[in-house]
Amino acid sequence: MTSIAIEPFLPVVIDAGRLPAAAARILDPKTAGPVKSMAARGIAPGLKPFEALAVVVLLSQGADEAIATIAKLTLEKIPAPLLAGAMTPDLDPGALDVIGPMHAGDMRVMEKVILLPQVRTELVARIAAHASEMVSELIATNEQRLLANPRIIEALYMNKNTRMSTADRVLELAVRNEIELPGIPAFRQAAQAITEELIAEAQEERTPDDEAFFTAEQIAAKIDAEIEDTHEIDQETGEEKVIDKALPLYAQIATMTISQKIRRATLGSKSDRMILVRDANRLVAEAAVESPLIQEGEIAMISTSRTVSDSVLKSIALSREWTRHNQIRFNLVSNPRTPFAFVAKLLPMLREHDLKALSKNKNVPGAVQQLAKQQIARRTGK
Repeated sequence: MTSIAIEPFLPVVIDAGRLPAAAARILDPKTAGPVKSMAARGIAPGLKPFEALAVVVLLSQGADEAIATIAKLTLEKIPAPLLAGAMTPDLDPGALDVIGPMHAGDMRVMEKVILLPQVRTELVARIAAHASEMVSELIATNEQRLLANPRIIEALYMNKNTRMSTADRVLELAVRNEIELPGIPAFRQAAQAITEELIAEAQEERTPDDEAFFTAEQIAAKIDAEIEDTHEIDQETGEEKVIDKALPLYAQIATMTISQKIRRATLGSKSDRMILVRDANRLVAEAAVESPLIQEGEIAMISTSRTVSDSVLKSIALSREWTRHNQIRFNLVSNPRTPFAFVAKLLPMLREHDLKALSKNKNVPGAVQQLAKQQIARRTGK
């Protein structure tokens, strides 16, 4: 696949010199406050709507705090007449760079902004990251723009408001065109899964898959603050089992496709991750442990689990961020499922009392006990 380099967002400054003389008079520091105040509200006689809106943007960034505050309030709730008249190909792109992110969730504004020819693809990516469900749907319809700036695809996928079916569709577009998406942490897993699934056509209403994804979000939000882990050890069998409070979420996740599970593993809550990291499908489990939202406490719990795959433990063992924590190192070394090559690398980094505990622990493999004894001997010279 071809990896696309994404340019960082660079705001475009509005060139006040290109505005008419009437605008220059309003922006002149010597102009009386009442005139500026009216202009900051979008009322500027002699100016066309797109010029008046550009003036509001400039005033919002000016040194006069009182006027800037009025202008910002105007931009936050653009009057309908000003919005309708200003959104033309003549509007300065710099004005769109300011307005766009402020109204990412407002379909009333976005259906005008997104369709303008001068809107920059990088701005669309910023909007996509925070867009509402319907604005995301609007952005996703322009495949040419998505391919021109794959960061838009990344932003849509990583936005929880984006429908699951839409996330699948734009991801498949990238995979089909051999574009890598480094902004999606589990892109490798998601790309592999999407090639084996049917992609739904764009629809006005949510699909059943969309409803399943959003329902999981609601269930997880209810239980997340109440539990530390979704599993516990069954005292009779010694095996891990799902706790009662997590069963509704477990059941909902069980209905999902691999692609849906991977996206929930990436964007979901702690409860989602603690279920999905134990998934039988390695793509899903790896996506959970690679989530940008995962916390140290979760990694500590995962590293003790005897049901997670060795690929998950390998991923943790390869992470400098996680293996700098002694407790996680100890958990990995103590876990029989951790590949021995990583055990041998991590064990010498343990504290002496941890080594002594390992050397006497009959629940770890004999080779680990022996390695711990050898490490103690090296340190003590005995």
